[in-house]
Amino acid sequence: MTKPLPVTVIGGYLGCGKTTLVNHLLRNSEGMRLAVLVNDFGALPIDADLIESQQGDVISLAGGCICCSYGNDLGDALVSLQVGETPIDQVIVESSGVALPGAIGSSLSLLRDFTLHCIAVLVDVETIRQHEADRYLSDTINRQLADADLILLNKVDLVDEEHCLAAQQWIATKNAAARQLETVQAQVTPAIILDSDGSHCSGFSASGYAVEKESQDQLVTGPSVHGPAVFDAIEFTMAQRFHVEKLATVLADANSGLVRAKGFVPGENGQLETLQIVGSRWAVSQAPRDATAGLVCIGRIGEISAETIRDCISSSVLER
Repeated sequence: MTKPLPVTVIGGYLGCGKTTLVNHLLRNSEGMRLAVLVNDFGALPIDADLIESQQGDVISLAGGCICCSYGNDLGDALVSLQVGETPIDQVIVESSGVALPGAIGSSLSLLRDFTLHCIAVLVDVETIRQHEADRYLSDTINRQLADADLILLNKVDLVDEEHCLAAQQWIATKNAAARQLETVQAQVTPAIILDSDGSHCSGFSASGYAVEKESQDQLVTGPSVHGPAVFDAIEFTMAQRFHVEKLATVLADANSGLVRAKGFVPGENGQLETLQIVGSRWAVSQAPRDATAGLVCIGRIGEISAETIRDCISSSVLER
């Protein structure tokens, strides 16, 4: 059976930085072949130097990626990807500024060959509360925030730290489960949003819950006026058997400090299962045959703790 294609929906009100984020992900896809679906080409959303050719509603991009316009029929556009000549690793849907990303995500349940990976919603941290106070925009803004698994507070360089903190606290009242990350020009570590092939989950030490932190320079999100927006990547070996869904639930809780996790975890029968967490969303599926047990957890420095993650892991060990 063919593995369903993961789909990431990127939402947010007009001018929040969605297209900037899409171009950033395309430039830093690390060999992944991405298909970007946009509602309407209109003002061309893809940076010119990424474009190799265009035929009708399909733009061929560098690195084997493509961009397609889906108009009013997202389902048909997704199905057409399966018969295209270019094999695709992941789909990114950039919704319009007034669309509800949750509705797009729900529509994927009707397509068996696709699965919702993440809903990432961007907000312009400078203007979000002003827009939400507008009686014509309020419902759209609130529903977009409520749909999110991951909320990117973009343009933090345009506000002071007090304004940013107030926005974070206000957003938490709208969606307490979603993770929040500060960004400048929508620069975010791609691994936090994209579904990789799991190759970064290799090289774990042989025993215990060994911990290894990657170089912080590899996980920077770009400049921030509120201090370095840097992440820790912590690797854990997974030598025992686990209640994998229980593990997913406790790690996806906002108190874990986790933003992103992926790995291969031995389940109740000893077979490896793929565990994916993005923001507050998690999924468990069968692991590929060549998978190696291990889990990579990513979170902001000062918010993610190896000890906290280890406690979550320990609480989900299957008792023999």
